[in-house]
Amino acid sequence: MFQATRRRLALWYTSVTAVLLLLFASGVYLYVRSTLIERIDDTLNHVVEVVERSLVIEPVKSDNGQFRVNVEASFRDNTDTGEDDRIDLEWFSPTGELLWSTFSQPLNIPLHFNRTGETVKVVRKENMGDKATRRQGDKEEFTFPTPPLWLRQVTERVQVGRQVLGYLRVSHPWFEVTKPSRQLIFDLALGIGLMVFSVAASGWFLSGKAMEPVHESYQRLKQFTADASHELRSPITLIQTNVQVALTDLELAEVDNSIRSHYRQQLKVVERLTQRLGKLVNDLLFLARQDSGISKEIFSPCPVDALLMEVVEEQQLLATEKNITFSLDLIDPPACETDPELLDNWFTVVGNWDQLVRLFTNLIGNALQYTPAGGCVNVELARMEAINRVSGLRYNSAYLLFKVKDTGIGIPPEALPRLFDRFYRVDPARTHTAKSIATQSATGSGLGLAIAQAIVESHQGQIQVESTQGIGTTVTVTLPVTFDF
Repeated sequence: MFQATRRRLALWYTSVTAVLLLLFASGVYLYVRSTLIERIDDTLNHVVEVVERSLVIEPVKSDNGQFRVNVEASFRDNTDTGEDDRIDLEWFSPTGELLWSTFSQPLNIPLHFNRTGETVKVVRKENMGDKATRRQGDKEEFTFPTPPLWLRQVTERVQVGRQVLGYLRVSHPWFEVTKPSRQLIFDLALGIGLMVFSVAASGWFLSGKAMEPVHESYQRLKQFTADASHELRSPITLIQTNVQVALTDLELAEVDNSIRSHYRQQLKVVERLTQRLGKLVNDLLFLARQDSGISKEIFSPCPVDALLMEVVEEQQLLATEKNITFSLDLIDPPACETDPELLDNWFTVVGNWDQLVRLFTNLIGNALQYTPAGGCVNVELARMEAINRVSGLRYNSAYLLFKVKDTGIGIPPEALPRLFDRFYRVDPARTHTAKSIATQSATGSGLGLAIAQAIVESHQGQIQVESTQGIGTTVTVTLPVTFDF
């Protein structure tokens, strides 16, 4: 229980820290990326301003006051090849015709006015087809398509008055944003991974430290419960013995019959209450020993079919008194099973006989107690085969499936999650039916199902309860045939 709580605390520490780090890293990434883009846009706009100031604008030899840009004088000749990380210029005529460019080949992308900056994808001609081959002599060489080019561009319209002289487009390689962004993502991912691992280790250590006082208090409480239960057993036994002796002496004493009847009734009440208190103490002692791990029961092969027959025989008297149809069904092995040793031990599990008797007595007794007269209680036992996979290996495992189904008053849906809590009892007022049965249920201590769960868990099994109010309840127990101690 404490290890599961410790794991949950460490997982919560790690999850919360991971979410906070992820939000922080996302903010840092978006801030750095936007800063890089803003810096490139500022650079492009600055280049546009510089180029505009260096343009040579000449009047056209006409009387209409027209001007033109002297491209040869405004732009220096550019070589065919250039560096990828430089800023490239393009000059277009007022009609959108490319007149001058620093690119080795035209970009072939539409021209539109944009002063705020935009990111464009340029698909080069070499990238338009699939993989091509070229043969040289006896060798065949492969040439692969050129990857697309990403650019950040600013397009400025140059005009004098209302006359448009042309368009200036300035381009900057986009990898100066993507390259540091990818490096930043890698660094942030690495940092987050290391931080999450450190927080997970620290959370595991700190949760263990935080759980130590709780664990010590819980151990002291369990020890106190075990000691108190053990110490209470002796005086309760003495009280029961003295009551029985008093009842015997009362029968022998020469007193009036009315007085004898009065004292006998009082002593019977004391005996009944003492027996109930003794049962409660025994239940508490059993649970305390199971919790503390000091219980040293011996596990050995137990034929559950024979065990159930004994329990059913013991409970048959109560079923007869209440006129309840009580049956036991043992599902036979399949006809294809021919192993005589397996058939002889078909319903045998490794467990503790006394604990299993207590388990099935509690479950069957509850079914009979909460089933009204004329109802039905059916007990079923079957052996099931399961196929499990561990580390890629396939193996068969067997378990016994025990079911006890009744047609009793049922359990409200809101009470099902708390059925196995200690001292928890369903509110009889919520059933609204079978008031005599509800009155009987009030005499319980609320430890029966908690004890049943403890026994099932000690045998590494599972227990489930399904119920519909007013229709009935089905309790299912699965017990592995063999398990690791």
